[in-house]
Amino acid sequence: MAKSAATTEILDLNRFDAAAVAQLSPQLATKVARRQANFGASSVLFFDQPIEMVRAEGAYLYDAEGRRYLDVYNNVPSVGHCHPRVVQAIARQAAELNIHTRYLNTVVDAYAEDLLSRFPEGLDTLLMTCTGSESNDLAMRIARIATGAEGFIVTEAAYHGNTALVTEISPSSLRKRKPAPFVAVIPAPVARDGRDVADSFAASVEEAIAALKARGIATAALIVDTIFSSDGIFADPPGFMQTAAAVVRRAGGLLIADEVQPGFGRTGGGLWGFQRHDVVPDIVTMGKPMGNGFPMGGVVTRPEFVRRFCEETGYFNTFGGNPVAAAAGHAVLRVLDEEGLVQKAADVGAHFRRRLEGVMAARTEIGAVRGAGLFLGLDFVVPATGEPDARLATHVINALRENGMLIGAAGKYGATLKIRPPLCFSAADADLFSDTLAAILARR
Repeated sequence: MAKSAATTEILDLNRFDAAAVAQLSPQLATKVARRQANFGASSVLFFDQPIEMVRAEGAYLYDAEGRRYLDVYNNVPSVGHCHPRVVQAIARQAAELNIHTRYLNTVVDAYAEDLLSRFPEGLDTLLMTCTGSESNDLAMRIARIATGAEGFIVTEAAYHGNTALVTEISPSSLRKRKPAPFVAVIPAPVARDGRDVADSFAASVEEAIAALKARGIATAALIVDTIFSSDGIFADPPGFMQTAAAVVRRAGGLLIADEVQPGFGRTGGGLWGFQRHDVVPDIVTMGKPMGNGFPMGGVVTRPEFVRRFCEETGYFNTFGGNPVAAAAGHAVLRVLDEEGLVQKAADVGAHFRRRLEGVMAARTEIGAVRGAGLFLGLDFVVPATGEPDARLATHVINALRENGMLIGAAGKYGATLKIRPPLCFSAADADLFSDTLAAILARR
């Protein structure tokens, strides 16, 4: 297979090549070497020229030289970098009280009630964690106890976190081996073999259930990031997940919705990505944008699942659900409401997609634009063959960085721009990005 179509491990997407330190300026090379000395092989820096960031505000970050960058990549600061309401809530609560959850605290309970009120009936119980990885690990354990089964179904380029258990359902993180035998891997949800998206995805789930059964393993759950971001962003058509959910439930399994990336309004179709599909998951996991950068995560599920889980194993998380995290999370919910950011994601996202489609109409190197709200994917292809063009994606990502814009890659081949700016992103920001992208491609 040609290099441009080779599969790419998620941490290698847009990664600075450690061997290229000698090509940097002496000052930057010293800073990069310091990082590498401290963190070793685990050090991951972005771009051909790593950036030293010193502050951020709204949709912008600023480096040590004072240069401003439009952030078109980070979903962690969901309502905007250093949002004053969130910063104030964190500072106020940290100055007053920060303890674990074995004491009563109205800040924590008020947040839990507000968050749970935003879920469908039946999803009534919250377990707090510190990260999305912890959330997905906990969800897997709950699913296994609830079903008495061991197997999980995931998409082929999925990423769900980095605990030992969750890494097994993150094929994009595995460099030298396949996922564990209890994991069945299926293609991303696209139309294939004469079937539409819903039917082809459901057929893949049926095949995965059969493959697990052939190994003597029953299916505990299908777990999906509800916009399939690591696979390259697949959102449409709305509702396609319903058929697959029915298939897995007939087999005795559950549906786990990983809302770490699409959650908290990003898709513009409601607070949760699963709402676009009019499907109610059995377990929902959350992380990154939940606290606008403050480390927190959570699992929402049915009370009976939590009861059965706690009958078999105790659960306590020292930092999960602490009052400072609850204050941050509650501030995020209030900002989403008061600033109308879910609707803004829908409106600005639709405008952004139209602008990118306009660029695509003039450039044969762009194969597709897709997504929902402020979570979009743009594929680069080799015009003559339609093959994914990861090298062009890398070129564009670094050229955008030189033009003061931050973006990343996604997809099985690393040939998809992963577009997910903070929800305060404006139509003017979308225009600036689209015009800059068009200019970069025109200069090639």
